Amino acid sequence: MSGGVDSSVAAWLLREAGHELVGLFMRNGVELDPAGAAKKSCCSLGDARDARMVAAGLGIPFQAVDLAGEFGGLIDWFIAEYGRGRTPNPCAVCNRDLKMGRLIELCDELGAAGVATGHYARLTLEEGRVVLRRGVDRRKDQSYQLLAVSEEHLARTVLPLGSFEKPTVRELAARAGLRTSAKADSQEICFVPGNDYRALLAERGAELHPGRILDTFGNVLGEHPGTEHFTIGQRRGIRIAGARPLYVVELLPEEGVVVVGTREECRALSMEVEELNWIGIDPPRSSFTCGVQHRYNHLDVPARVEVEGERARVVFEQGEFAVTPGQGAAFYLGDRLVGGGWIESVERVGVAAP
Repeated sequence: MSGGVDSSVAAWLLREAGHELVGLFMRNGVELDPAGAAKKSCCSLGDARDARMVAAGLGIPFQAVDLAGEFGGLIDWFIAEYGRGRTPNPCAVCNRDLKMGRLIELCDELGAAGVATGHYARLTLEEGRVVLRRGVDRRKDQSYQLLAVSEEHLARTVLPLGSFEKPTVRELAARAGLRTSAKADSQEICFVPGNDYRALLAERGAELHPGRILDTFGNVLGEHPGTEHFTIGQRRGIRIAGARPLYVVELLPEEGVVVVGTREECRALSMEVEELNWIGIDPPRSSFTCGVQHRYNHLDVPARVEVEGERARVVFEQGEFAVTPGQGAAFYLGDRLVGGGWIESVERVGVAAP
């Protein structure tokens, strides 16, 4: 229970269905000033209070779980990924390692069957295997963020909101008298208040890789304070004038180089995906065509997935803009997510070696 409307309604629905529940709130150990806490997405003292009071109103036990150590490791990884020239997806890793990882372990300690969350996605068991589908509310669908969770852990997960649209969830919250019914949706990474990851890098004293800004032909266009300040596809903040808009095309932290180019030059033809995780199916032995989603809040696009053991080469039917190493790649057959992994490298259009 994060203290938001979604987890509150999930708990209410399960209680109404007769399940025995324990409300769990994850403490991340991040200290915030009051201004930061007011903008924060979850895990603040105010959120903990809301979660506790909703649990009390529902008549269920409540525990605040200290996961400061685990979150500390997640933050260290997050910073290190930027140092490698990648753009991390901490929410997907948190789902894998904490929400459906550490909390599953806690379920065993408590003698509970599994964990329930307020994610907008659907889980069913079909022929003894887990099937993960997009949420009915496509605008709120969060199945992509579950791409790395093991089938074993998904089998012990319940997602009560997957068949509801968000307005209906708020109506249910109001009908149930939940104090979170009108609470704003979470929009930020829980340990990056204000969504300013650069401020987090500075606060943690992260080593930066300053250097040159080059075009795709190797011409020097300017200098920058650190490759960590940029992400693939970024347009604003480059501060380089050009005849056409310039986008970040490549990051080379070891050389301190940021490569910029046109939007066309930021288009990917294919990508290498590693650490594959399959959900509800056995690992394919040959290539297959499916929809591939390469970032959150993005449409899946047609692609051919060529599986090679624990990795796959994904070839897009049409070039895709701003495919970014460090993000997840989710494989969909219709609305069913059957697998995915982490984007390791990308083949782009017209990128010359600096």
